[in-house]
Parts: sequence; structure tokens; C-alpha cells
Amino acid sequence: MPESNEKWINLQKLIDLFLTCLAFIGAYYIKQNLFFPIGGLAQTPNYYIVLLLVIIIWHITFSFLNPNMIYAKGFQFLTIYNLFKTVTASVIILSLCLFLFKIKDFSRLLIGIFYLLDLGFLILARWGLNKIFYSRRQKDYFHRNVLIVGSKKTAKEIIRNIYRNERSAIKIVGCVEVDEREVGETVSNRVKIIGTLDDLGQILINEVVDEILIAMPLDKIENSELYLSFIDTFGITTRIIPHWYIRKFMASRPKFYAMDFEAFLAEPVLVLGTAPQKQEELLIKSVFDYTIAVIGLILTLPLFPIFVCAIKLFSKGPVFYKQYRSGLYGRKFNVLKFRTMVPNAEALLPDLLPYNEASGAVFKMKNDPRIIPVIGHFLRKTSLDELPQLINILWGEMSIVGPRPPIPKEVEKYELWQRRRLAMKPGITCTWQIQPNRNDIVFDDWMDLDLAYIDNWSIGLDFKILLKTIPVVVGRRGR
Repeated sequence: MPESNEKWINLQKLIDLFLTCLAFIGAYYIKQNLFFPIGGLAQTPNYYIVLLLVIIIWHITFSFLNPNMIYAKGFQFLTIYNLFKTVTASVIILSLCLFLFKIKDFSRLLIGIFYLLDLGFLILARWGLNKIFYSRRQKDYFHRNVLIVGSKKTAKEIIRNIYRNERSAIKIVGCVEVDEREVGETVSNRVKIIGTLDDLGQILINEVVDEILIAMPLDKIENSELYLSFIDTFGITTRIIPHWYIRKFMASRPKFYAMDFEAFLAEPVLVLGTAPQKQEELLIKSVFDYTIAVIGLILTLPLFPIFVCAIKLFSKGPVFYKQYRSGLYGRKFNVLKFRTMVPNAEALLPDLLPYNEASGAVFKMKNDPRIIPVIGHFLRKTSLDELPQLINILWGEMSIVGPRPPIPKEVEKYELWQRRRLAMKPGITCTWQIQPNRNDIVFDDWMDLDLAYIDNWSIGLDFKILLKTIPVVVGRRGR
């Protein structure tokens, strides 16, 4: 997670303001309930107005002094110092505002308690975030995988810059070139040319690629507009180091969901993307996902022992079912579910393939004999077998709303236009899930629904799908 990543900086600011509000409320109740003579609070100040003042001052001060943390292996003293400096400045400004606005009878002890609580909460939050994000950076799953088109001077400079930046979460998959005689050569920092542009399709199918960086002039690539259209089919973001020869492609493909200029390390790049690029809304979606996941786990925790006992009663074997699925851009992860089928369900599948009622790469069958009696049917019909996937959301692998995560074997059978379905993080519920006749929808229509969701995504659409999921669960439409 690079420090300069605007999305995470905005998330950090939201967390800072939230914790500051908690610290103020905590200080209020502590001071109010302290023993005489230092306890109690005067009724004259309007504490809601003071809290509003706190939010405004902290927002301005934190934006101006910018105490963003440094994500590294050890917790940085500089992070604590910057927080101490910023919180102290904020409290001084608050005290001045109380004096200037003549807000009388405001407890100095409350300010002192608030100051200590706020500093403590923010330091603990920074420590926890550092632990989480540094550990995530060590896992390949959370790396940003970049494929570079080109291998000459510009590509070498980009590779060196990436590996020079120790905090970078970018992983170079390799380089591709136009001349097959260069395949296998080392470009820089052990990054090799792994194929030609003719191999691009196989590379994108077999490797996890989040972005493609074009580091060579487009006029050096014959039929470059066809390759850009081909990448567009996968829903992968394309970054182009400026060699402005893009006129032909824009003439043949005028509709892009996003086209913008951005800094990629020290290089200016043109970004072409087909997945949603609404960074602020995506940030809200991430916060919403984690919040709902935590609340959902707390509220449904009493159901877990009931389902555990019921599954054990009707079937021997593990309670939870782990299945390898494909996530964002093909990342592999284990999706969690309550087990609703017999333990050897996968081994029985080949014998049931002639009874498959679904088209395309998925398997669906009414009265599947592998389903556990009573509890298995109940969990599947209510979709409550998906509850453990709230843990997948906390691990950052899934979202509340998004295309359902497919099995890797299904992805291998996808047509090229269907692979763009992987351009957004998978979800527990989706557009397909809320359809009245969802079990009768053919595979291609299912794909169309998911692609339409990606193309038209918004926070409002997520809420709409989430609200429509409730009657689906209550009405037991699953199979």
C-alpha cells in the first residue's frame, strides 16, 4: 500500500475522524462520571457544537500537517511524533476557538482526558493498520501485478524505480516484446521477457495481471488498436507511458468507462480502464464492506453453533467447506461456506454431469442427491450457507455485493468476453442472486448481468441489490 495512494490516505482520514469523535464522547462520559470534586459537567456549553468544532478543526489540521503513517516492518517513532504534533496543535486550536467564541464553563479536565484518549486511540489504530497492511504486503495475494509491454530504456527505468521503492506493493509479472528472438532475455532486476504480443492472450489467462503498462511507442506495435481492444476484453486497466500514438484506437473504440492521466511512480501515464474508476465511491464501498461484515458476524454469531450442531447431526465430516475460487483478476482464494453437501461431493460430480440443468461452465441440478438432508436444503434455500464468507470480506478477498466467485475450472472455460467478469472483487450477493428465476437463467445471461453490474456500478446500486437480497433469503429461493 504505497503512502501516496489517495484511496488509503482518505480511508485513514475517515478512521482518524471517527476515532477522534469516539475519544471526545469517551472523555465526556468519563468526566461526567468521575467522583466528586473533579466529576460532573456544567450544563451551559453545548457539547454537540463543541464536537462539531472538533471535527472541523481535526479535519483541517490533519489535512494540513498530513500525519500519514509509514508502513514498514517495525512501528515507526516518526509516526508517533507526527501524531503527537498534530493532535497537540489541534487541541491548542480548539482551546483558542473556545476562548474566541466565548464558550464558557467548558471543563479543562475534559480537554485533557480527550487529548490523551485521542492520542492513544490514534496511535493504537496506526499500530494496528501497520500490522495489517505490512503483513498483507508480504502476501502475493495483495500485490499489484503489472505486465509491461516493452523492454527497452523506458521499461528498464520503470522496473528499477519499482524495485528501488521498498514500500511498493507492485510485482512485475514480466515483459512482452514484438520480436520472439528476445523472449527469455533479462530486462532488469531479474525481470525477464516472458513472451511476445502474440502470447498476450495465454499470459493473461494463465497469470494474475491487474494492470498492463505499455512502455514502448504504440506506433512500434503493428495493429496496436487491436491489442488495446483485446486487453479491454479482459477488463484490465491499461497504463500507457506517453508516446502519443493512440488516435487510431480512440477512433475505433470511442467509449471508455474511464480515461485519465496519473502518476505512476515518477512517470506520467495515460490510464484507460473498463472497471469502475470511482475511487472515492470504491473507498466508501470498502468501509461499508468491513462495517457490514463485522456487524453481520456479531448479529449472526448465535446461529453458528445451531448450524454446526445440525450439520454434525445429519452428516459426518467438517462443518465448514473450503473451496478454491477465482477472485479479482483471477486471484485464487479459499471461499468459506457452511457445508451443505456430503464430504465426497466433488468425487460424485462426474457421475451427475449428464443431469446438469445449467448451460456454460457451471453445474446446477434440482434435487441434487449430494445435498445433506434437512439442514443442507435449508441453508441452500435461504443462502445462509454463505454466512462464513463474511470472514472472506474481513480478509479482503470478497465484498458484500459483487459477481459471485467462480471455480477456477469454470474460468478456464470462459470465453474472452466473459473474463471481464473478474475485473471487480467478488461478492456474497449479486444481480443474479436477486432475480426471481435465478436458477433458470442461462450462463450467458448470468454473465451479462454481472458485466452490466460492473459497467453501471454505484453505491446506490449496491444498496438496491442488498435490500432486494433480504426477501430472497426470507423467501427461500435458493437451490
